[in-house]
Amino acid sequence: MCNGPLFGKIMLFTLPLMLSGILQLLFNAADVIVVGRFAGNEALAAVGSTGALTNLLVNMFIGLSVGSNVLVARYYGAKQEEEVSQTVHTSMLVSGVGGIILTLIGIVAAKPLLTLMDTPEDVIGLSVLYMRIYFLGMPVMLLFNFGSAILRAIGDTRRPLFYLIIAGVINVALNLFFVIQCHLGVAGVALATVISQCVSTFLIVRCLMKSEGCFQLCLGKLQMSWDKFKKIAAIGFPAGIQGSLFSISNVLIQSSVNSFGSVAMAGNTAGSNVEGFVYTAMNSVHQTAVSFTGQNLGGRQYDRIKKILIECLLFVTAIGLIMGNGAVLLGHQILGLYSSDPEVITYGIHRLEIICTFYCICGIMDVLVGSIRGLGYAIIPMFVSLMGACVFRVIWVYTIFSWSRTLRTLYISYPVSWALTAMVHLICFILVYRRLKKDGSFAVGI
Repeated sequence: MCNGPLFGKIMLFTLPLMLSGILQLLFNAADVIVVGRFAGNEALAAVGSTGALTNLLVNMFIGLSVGSNVLVARYYGAKQEEEVSQTVHTSMLVSGVGGIILTLIGIVAAKPLLTLMDTPEDVIGLSVLYMRIYFLGMPVMLLFNFGSAILRAIGDTRRPLFYLIIAGVINVALNLFFVIQCHLGVAGVALATVISQCVSTFLIVRCLMKSEGCFQLCLGKLQMSWDKFKKIAAIGFPAGIQGSLFSISNVLIQSSVNSFGSVAMAGNTAGSNVEGFVYTAMNSVHQTAVSFTGQNLGGRQYDRIKKILIECLLFVTAIGLIMGNGAVLLGHQILGLYSSDPEVITYGIHRLEIICTFYCICGIMDVLVGSIRGLGYAIIPMFVSLMGACVFRVIWVYTIFSWSRTLRTLYISYPVSWALTAMVHLICFILVYRRLKKDGSFAVGI
């Protein structure tokens, strides 16, 4: 990452990440398609209604995996092997403990939180069941995320892709068996997800244990390095808070969607699932920006950092425009896979037409955030995202949406907030980069 032409390396790093995310979504889409086709609109709405709430609870710990990625990449780029090893073992220990905490929270809080979101009576029972089973898999899910972050930091995006393919095939097979053959509905979908996550986590932990070099995982070395944890937290907690704040606004928007009934919820679920493919493809460029920036910062290759940002911005814009508008053009055909109900498909189209058309703006925003985080600055993007996404969308719901109570008005809040937030992030990157060039150093957590 620290020498030679950038574009080819960015492509080689990003494509396996993109394929990993898209494959993971394909397998998740299989959950939604199977449950929508064979368990009905209420089951489809139930699975979709938990997404924003799950992200709200999980994103804090996923943010810590970003901190691990940045720190491992920086030490690896600086060839500080002992520091890499301590960061790896601290990260994996944190993921295991965090997963147990999330399991307890998810099981206990599922019903009261879904009730607060005004989940309809014909859906809430299924939503609670799905969420409680899903959260049983939190320890293995976090272990996989932290393990993948470590491999990305040292430049390996191919093995996580391979492990996801194996787990995804298992997930699809179990979906079909549990839902169609055993008639378990949303419970079957959740069980299939948890079991497949166990498989992918086993493979990635095994990979780290059998690796050679400073990033090898040794169970006997699992201990908390408080120095490394503080540095991970300095980057990871703001990233996690940022993700959670996004989720708070999304929970509010999901609650607003819930007020339109279970058919609208089902259409929103299908549309959201389709747009997830576009977002995941763009988010892989965000992860590339984090890893490349972190390694080049560790290697003190400051001139390459601006080039990394420019090439990642061009790449993510092309992805957003092509995939986003492609999803809109093929919307009826794709949504028809999720449900045969014309009303559900119409609601899904409403979402795609607004969000996917302008999705490249979201990608630009995320790449700017990734570059700033890769430089070690975590508070700045968190604060900007708090104001530009969470606060702005909350204000939008209680003003513009209250005045014009339609789903289209609700969805327009997304592209407007992305554009405003991206502009501020660009200004922040320029200021941070100039300071870096002037001082020749960085400051974590500023």
